[in-house]
Amino acid sequence: MTARDVGLIAVDDLKAARVAAGGRRLIEVLEERLGLPAAVFVAHLGATADLPVIGAAELLDSEPSFEGLNFGEALRNECVVLRRPGEAPLLVVADPFDGALRDRVGRFFLEPVRLAIAHRADILACLHRYEEGSRAFDSMAGATTGAARDANVEELSLKSISDDTSTVVRLVNSTLHDALKAGASDIHLESSGDGMTIRHRVDGVLTSVGSMSGGELAEQTISRIKVMAELDIAERRVPQDGRIRVGYQGREIDLRVSVMPSIHGEDAVLRILDRRAVSDELSALTLDSLGFDAPTMEVLRELASEPYGMLLVTGP
Repeated sequence: MTARDVGLIAVDDLKAARVAAGGRRLIEVLEERLGLPAAVFVAHLGATADLPVIGAAELLDSEPSFEGLNFGEALRNECVVLRRPGEAPLLVVADPFDGALRDRVGRFFLEPVRLAIAHRADILACLHRYEEGSRAFDSMAGATTGAARDANVEELSLKSISDDTSTVVRLVNSTLHDALKAGASDIHLESSGDGMTIRHRVDGVLTSVGSMSGGELAEQTISRIKVMAELDIAERRVPQDGRIRVGYQGREIDLRVSVMPSIHGEDAVLRILDRRAVSDELSALTLDSLGFDAPTMEVLRELASEPYGMLLVTGP
């Protein structure tokens, strides 16, 4: 009786897939080499890793949670967290052999995390359903504006990201998508000796939101940013500045790009310039909304009506 007869994936198959993977995901190569239907392949994975299998129907009926593990990390790593009342978080992964992923995700939670597996297509479908639901109102708003969309603008959505076959393109686009979803003003991509750290600046606070391992992948990520910003990918000794324009939830967003040499390669900082978001914030910012008492408000309005002069706003 062979390993396959009892629903197990042979060690030799795993080794061969790992050798053939190159820059691709191990789980993709393994599925191609085995040539099994998706449901059978996932069942074999579950038996081999001794983990429960979450089917497509159950996954689509579940509500994903992004407390701890944000949307971008889930998309990049092809995993999703499910939370059910009275139970520990359930991390559903496509690749049960990725121990580094489990370690990274485990740091996001203060409680033990259970593990299960599902087919990567089902996980992406679950994330896609969540994204479509969360952006429905924005999509309707974008449609009512009737604004013409530049054909050269790259649209950032989960569907466009998951449809792309390039790992680097998918990673960069999901990083931008996650930052826009989080309301970040800046994205910092910082190269290190063993990969890259991704940070967001939200409300002035810079926080780490993810990382990627492998110096080659970090280098390819910066190169992809340069291509999108129309910079010289061969020049790595001097800083370069450029611009990227992307589409997100029915509107166009500009990103100002700065790439600079660092000890371990190159770093990049992307400043997000969302004109519609700024316009919405300014339209809601009125003198009445600042919380002044009535006498102070009267003095301010009287001073503001003067034909000349200056109001100084100082202090913490």
